[in-house]
Amino acid sequence: MTLDTPGLWADTASPSPDLSPLSGAVGADLVIVGAGYTGLSAALSAAESGARVVVLEALGIGAGGSGRNVGLVNAGLWIMPDTVEAALPPGNPLPGLLAQAPAAVWALIDKHAIACEARPVGTLHCAPDAKGLAALAERARQWQARQVAVRMLDAGETRARVGSGRYRGALFDPRAGTVQPLAYARGLARAALAAGAAIHAPSPVTDARRAGDDWVLSVPGGTVRAPRVIWAGNAYGQGPAANPALAVLPYFNCATDPLPEALRETILPGGEGAWDTAQVLTSFRLDAAGRFIIGSVGWLGAADAAVHEAWARRQMVRLFPQLAGQRFAHRWFGRIGTTPDALPRLVMAGEGAYGITGFNGRGIAPGTVLGRELALAALGQGSGVPLEPARPDPLRAFRGLGIRLGAAALHLVDQRR
Repeated sequence: MTLDTPGLWADTASPSPDLSPLSGAVGADLVIVGAGYTGLSAALSAAESGARVVVLEALGIGAGGSGRNVGLVNAGLWIMPDTVEAALPPGNPLPGLLAQAPAAVWALIDKHAIACEARPVGTLHCAPDAKGLAALAERARQWQARQVAVRMLDAGETRARVGSGRYRGALFDPRAGTVQPLAYARGLARAALAAGAAIHAPSPVTDARRAGDDWVLSVPGGTVRAPRVIWAGNAYGQGPAANPALAVLPYFNCATDPLPEALRETILPGGEGAWDTAQVLTSFRLDAAGRFIIGSVGWLGAADAAVHEAWARRQMVRLFPQLAGQRFAHRWFGRIGTTPDALPRLVMAGEGAYGITGFNGRGIAPGTVLGRELALAALGQGSGVPLEPARPDPLRAFRGLGIRLGAAALHLVDQRR
């Protein structure tokens, strides 16, 4: 096992569709760079509308963040609903799209019979202290004002739902749930292929240029010519696909072997996924086989892997003392693309070129719906989400480095607790 793979998800997902590199010169109505949630959702939507679609992927389906995250299918964003709406022009449909994004995921899973351990049973956002509890209460108030049936749980009900007494309360969101994230990406790929899209991998884009009214994208084996292109690499975009506005937030996960049934029944008995409001958060859940998965901010590089894994073992036992002695059988990490204000942006990346900037840790559901919206915009079918020019963030390198070092420092200091 190496730490730069999708880890557990690669071991348990259904096989990837058979793909081959692009060979020769082809034409299309739309070329998409990146085969994660955004690119595959865009490909599926465009192909179903009758467009000729070619997807170019540097490595493989879900090789970036789509195959490395914890698998929480959440609504909205990290920031509060009021904050989102205040930051956008009146009438912008983005808040509504993101509020209902999990429903779009569950609908696609049902429509295309995607085998991805889907559990649309809600999520639990947990508060370890009074500050976190107050923040969750305000978040609940704002969602309820929008007629969303989220619910605050007191300490007793949180203990029963989580299986841990470490939290003072939690916000239950029934719209949300969990999936096996790589299996979901591979299922989207199969659906896009069945709809008529072509997906080529490994086919890293080495050059992109305008030629008359078209884009010509080059890969080692050939070229694609199309009037429209969607850049969907997000935090894994390289070369022409690199986004100058993104800072990288690293995130890691560790997973045990399947737990004995007696232990499994004591942890999240309702099957929800969970995370907390701590300064450097903890996420945790069980997969379909009963493996306990715990994650947090951090990069499993040579300098800090031991710090983060040791923290994960301690935190696992703090939350669930009955897991003392359980070993981690899987460890992996990935990148989250972040923006300065934690808002995603659909951008014009040049004439006939479209892209997305920053899911900020909410990639599954937003990537699904915003991929669809990018396809609508690219094909001129009336997406209501405004596009804006891509703008670089001059401080992105400092933000990314600060996040990585700060997480390592907090997890190291935590050893003294």
